[in-house]
Amino acid sequence: MKYITLFIILLIIEIAIAYFHFHPFIRYFIGDVLVVPLLYCLLKIFISISSEKIAIYVLLFAFFVEMLQYFSITEVLEIRSSVLRIIIGTTFSIWDLVAYTIGYITIIISVKFFPIKKR
Repeated sequence: MKYITLFIILLIIEIAIAYFHFHPFIRYFIGDVLVVPLLYCLLKIFISISSEKIAIYVLLFAFFVEMLQYFSITEVLEIRSSVLRIIIGTTFSIWDLVAYTIGYITIIISVKFFPIKKR
């Protein structure tokens, strides 16, 4: 239940960041930091493997998507859907990798110092 709550809170924050067009630092950097914990919480709802494994899988997935952006996958596959282009992304940035790593570190620190106990 706690991961569902965290997921919903993070999802609302991400939607608010996108919808209200906050400062570019918040929109493009903090939004990318938060996407890793968002996906982590989503997976923790359904998968009961170690937190560290899920966190690294999410980080690797985020890096993979960024690499797809590096190779302009939306152009290669001729994706025209604006929704898919937003989800996949269209522009590679090394700062996105930094943001994802910070999101990963945030998860690891949170798991270590603020563990969510199972009932």
